[in-house]
Amino acid sequence: MAEAVGVAERVARVLLLGQIVSLLLAATSFSSSQIARRGVDAPLTQSFFTYFSLALVYGGVSLFRRRKLLAPWHWYLALAIVDVQGNYLVVKAYQYTSITSATLLDCWTIPWVIVLTWLVLGTRYSIPQFMGAATCVAGLGLVLLSDAWDSTGGGKRPLLGDALVIAGTLFYALSNVGEEFFVKKKDRVELLAMLGFFGMIVSAAEISVFERKELQAIQWSATTIWLFVGYAFSTALFYAVVPFVLKFSGATLFNLSLLTSDMWAIIIRVFYYHQKVDWLYYLAFGVEAAGLVIYSFNDKSSIEAEPEYEPLTDDVASHLAA
Repeated sequence: MAEAVGVAERVARVLLLGQIVSLLLAATSFSSSQIARRGVDAPLTQSFFTYFSLALVYGGVSLFRRRKLLAPWHWYLALAIVDVQGNYLVVKAYQYTSITSATLLDCWTIPWVIVLTWLVLGTRYSIPQFMGAATCVAGLGLVLLSDAWDSTGGGKRPLLGDALVIAGTLFYALSNVGEEFFVKKKDRVELLAMLGFFGMIVSAAEISVFERKELQAIQWSATTIWLFVGYAFSTALFYAVVPFVLKFSGATLFNLSLLTSDMWAIIIRVFYYHQKVDWLYYLAFGVEAAGLVIYSFNDKSSIEAEPEYEPLTDDVASHLAA
């Protein structure tokens, strides 16, 4: 009886954390769509303030702890590079496609994560888990089909926006798997501090090359500033909660849990933007929700006791790099 209660508590914890990050993802999507509707095209600048927030908070904690890095700095630099590119592509997509399409297509991260965790982390999946993930991905075809003929609120170039999101999810998958690896080596604070520090540097470097004209063209107002603040705040919280989900369940279930943000995106589009949502979106969401249920009921990592991991050492990192 006590064991069953413990299992239920662990599953409930994973589901609760998953829904918190799902709500935060919906908030970031709303902020990005609002910024894009005001004619602001500065995805790298949006991300810069997120990384600055992480570096400020977790970097300060790291300095206070005065601990030696548990992983070589260049691993964190590589992680920051792929994370920045993922954020850039997905935020850029809001210039061309709708909030509903962007959030629904985020689930393309799932097959990337499955392949990468299989190859890099040695994770093994059961046939029911593959069926659940495949069911989630099946919703992608419905979104693309809807965007192909949607002329009411789907964005000025929806298929281009969809392609940018799908490309961005590959970088997100690389970032998620890297974060899962570091988190399960027990250095969550170090991960967020270094991701924020190097993410800020990479973003600033790319802004100086690719986004100077866009920054000069921005008509700053109180609303625009608050939207940037809202985006930075929600994404910083998102990054802060994500490591807990990755530690308790892994990158695959984490990304499957984010699918419920689609529901919030549909609500925003209908009630805030007063736009019609094609019936295929609802069908796509239902298909994805079914896939999430199938996968989560067959995911042992979310119901078993938490494993213990050794801290990441230079020897381990050198072995992985070999």
